[in-house]
Amino acid sequence: MVEGKTVAVVLWTDWEGHGLEQCHCREGDDGLVLEGVVAGTRHGAYGAYYLVSTDADFKTRQVRVVYVGGASLHVEADGRESWHDVIGNRPLPELNGCTDVDLGITPTTNTLPIKRLKLQEQESRDIVVAYVALPDQIDGDFLPRRAEQRYTCLTLDRRYRYEGLFRAFTAELDIDDAGLVRDYPDTLRRAAIE
Repeated sequence: MVEGKTVAVVLWTDWEGHGLEQCHCREGDDGLVLEGVVAGTRHGAYGAYYLVSTDADFKTRQVRVVYVGGASLHVEADGRESWHDVIGNRPLPELNGCTDVDLGITPTTNTLPIKRLKLQEQESRDIVVAYVALPDQIDGDFLPRRAEQRYTCLTLDRRYRYEGLFRAFTAELDIDDAGLVRDYPDTLRRAAIE
C-alpha cells in the first residue's frame, strides 16, 4: 500500500446536485492512492466504495470496487501491463497492455493517465485502459473490460480533452493542483467542503 500524505479531499455531486462522492487522494514516493465512496444517481441509484493504487510511475497496480448490495471486484496489475483477478484467482489476458484503470462511477481515475503521460501542450496520446462499468452496465462477471481512450493536453497542467473512443464520448476537463478533475461537464461538479 502506498504510504503518503493526503494531497486532496474532494467532493462531487452529479450535475443536478444529487448524489455525492468523497475521494481522498494520497501521494507518496511509491505512488498514488485514490479511495472514495459514492452515493450515485446516474443510471439509477447505487452506492459504492473504491480503492485504486499505483506505483511511482502512476501505473495502476490494484483496483477494488464494491457496489452496496451487489457486485465486487479486486484486480491487480503487475506493472508490466498484465492483470489478475484476485477474487477469481485467474489471469485476465484480455487486459494485457492496459496501464490505467477507468472507473465509470468516478472522475478520479482521469488523474492516472494525466499524471502518467505528462503531455505537453497540444500533445495527444491514445491509450488502452481497464474500464470498470457502472452497476447497470454489468453483464456477467464483474470484471474490467478493455477500452480505447485519448487524452489531449489543451493548456499545460490545467485543461485536458478526454475522448472515450470506445463509446464516442468527449469532455473537456479542468484539473486542480492535485491532478483531480474539478467539473465533468454535464455529469459531475465539484462540491464545496465546509
